[in-house]
Amino acid sequence: MTKRADDVLWLFRPGSTGAAEIRRDVLALTVLALLLYAAGLGLRDPWPADEPRFALIARDMVSTGQWLFPQVGGDWYQDKPPVFFWAIAAFYALTGNLAVAFLLPSLLAGIGSLLLVYDLGRRVWSREVGLAAAGLLAVSFQMVVQARAAQIDMLLTLFATAGLYGIGRHLLAGPDWRAYTLGGFAAGVGVITKGTGFLPLLLLLPFAALRRGGFLPRAPARGGARWWLAPAALLAGISLWLVPMLIAVELSGDPGLRAYRDEILFRQTVTRYAAAWGHHEPWYYFILEVIPLFWLPGTALLPWLVPRWREAWRQHDGRSLLFLGWVVLVVGFFSLSTGKRGVYVLPALPAFALAAGPYLVQLWQRRGVQRTAFGLSALLGLAAAAASLYLGWIRPDRMAELAERHDVASIAPLVTIAAAVALCLALLRPRRGLLAWIATVACIVFVQGFWINPMINDARSGRAFVEAFERASPPGGELGLTQYREQYLLYITRPVVNFGHRRDDPEQEAFDAARWLSERSGRTLLVDEELRGRCFGQAAAEWVGHSNRRDWFLVRDGANPACAAQGDPGAALLYLPDAR
Repeated sequence: MTKRADDVLWLFRPGSTGAAEIRRDVLALTVLALLLYAAGLGLRDPWPADEPRFALIARDMVSTGQWLFPQVGGDWYQDKPPVFFWAIAAFYALTGNLAVAFLLPSLLAGIGSLLLVYDLGRRVWSREVGLAAAGLLAVSFQMVVQARAAQIDMLLTLFATAGLYGIGRHLLAGPDWRAYTLGGFAAGVGVITKGTGFLPLLLLLPFAALRRGGFLPRAPARGGARWWLAPAALLAGISLWLVPMLIAVELSGDPGLRAYRDEILFRQTVTRYAAAWGHHEPWYYFILEVIPLFWLPGTALLPWLVPRWREAWRQHDGRSLLFLGWVVLVVGFFSLSTGKRGVYVLPALPAFALAAGPYLVQLWQRRGVQRTAFGLSALLGLAAAAASLYLGWIRPDRMAELAERHDVASIAPLVTIAAAVALCLALLRPRRGLLAWIATVACIVFVQGFWINPMINDARSGRAFVEAFERASPPGGELGLTQYREQYLLYITRPVVNFGHRRDDPEQEAFDAARWLSERSGRTLLVDEELRGRCFGQAAAEWVGHSNRRDWFLVRDGANPACAAQGDPGAALLYLPDAR
């Protein structure tokens, strides 16, 4: 037996069974996830584009007690349901530390997804298959990135995986109607996390096709009306928020809340999918641009996996094919929409790992597979070395620009990554390519989490810019913000006025701001260069910095009277920052 095979057998321990072995696997997966996903936790603030908005909404839920209807700066936020915000808010109420709380839902969702994949793989195949599938998921590029970021999609992935777990456990390791029902309920909670949470129920489609073709046992098919348990549980999960929200809207009689209801139920779901107004990408975006890179190292195994899936088809073994069919349905579902973001297909990654799981232990014993993983690790190390060479010697002007715009003080972190990866590769050699990949990813996230992130945090988060314009504005005076970004409200320490969250009509916002500024002397307004030219060209102005690719000014008095005359006096919203 080769040393390569010895290493793989030591990692996965094929044939080992018992509760102690399962606990050992769970501990190993949890420790691996914490090393990769929690490195640097608490050492950075929320970063644009989405994190400051989500953190702000959650913080304001705690400070205002308004948990049913998310708000941004006093304006309704109807883009997403509230479950992700509830999760951040709960951790913020518990810890009092937003820098920790805003990342905990993604971290714990990542760990939870790994353990669900492990247990489902263990029940459908064997303990080592579950461990291999969960291990592949743990070190997949997209998983590592999203478990370290405050995006809704990681929590959605947890609920989608829970739905897949419950339904898949019933279909492949059942019958288990309780798991089936709980899977539907998890999918329902996923819907009020993000509208696409219903996708686990689509697992029934490839199941029906495979069962009809003789690829799966027919025993779980008996159940009659009980097949409606998962769809009913889905509705119950959705109702946790939807029913109280609808009742509150009707009782309030508030036109603003009615507009919120219609926006989140229709425009942000059906309209956004069928006629997306942003993130336009071609139909092949996920297949050719996202999955090949972001699902590494799994996608690098396709030359070995595809023949094995083909053999499973010939042998009428539909277990892997069931999860693979669901992956195809999910990717196809998102590909049909004109609006696409790479993170949309993250919920399908655990199913891909499960489809690959039965073959991984065998594949990792192959020389070509280990060398492929080693080569991918070497590419990451070479990329870090090339970037340090480019910034340090070929284009030092770009390094100076990064230092000015983002506080990147030196190329030392890139050099450290390159050196650390080179050392790992030298020690592990190509026959331990799997360990080399894990070590390489660990080197990158450790340097990023403990060095790069703290170094660039003030500039990246907007904290330094907020401190600058707050210092420049008269103390005790009224301060207004236009075209603001959520991080401005996140770090502001005094009451401020804004004119709505991300309004679609910047011209009218300029009119409203001009009216507010002209109504009382002593007021100060933060405007970007474009709005300044529209309505504040004659006002006293002070440049306060560059942020979000714009130059910003504080203006006092002198608003264009023609602009002020067209402003709405009721548009100004007073925002009181959290006192914590």
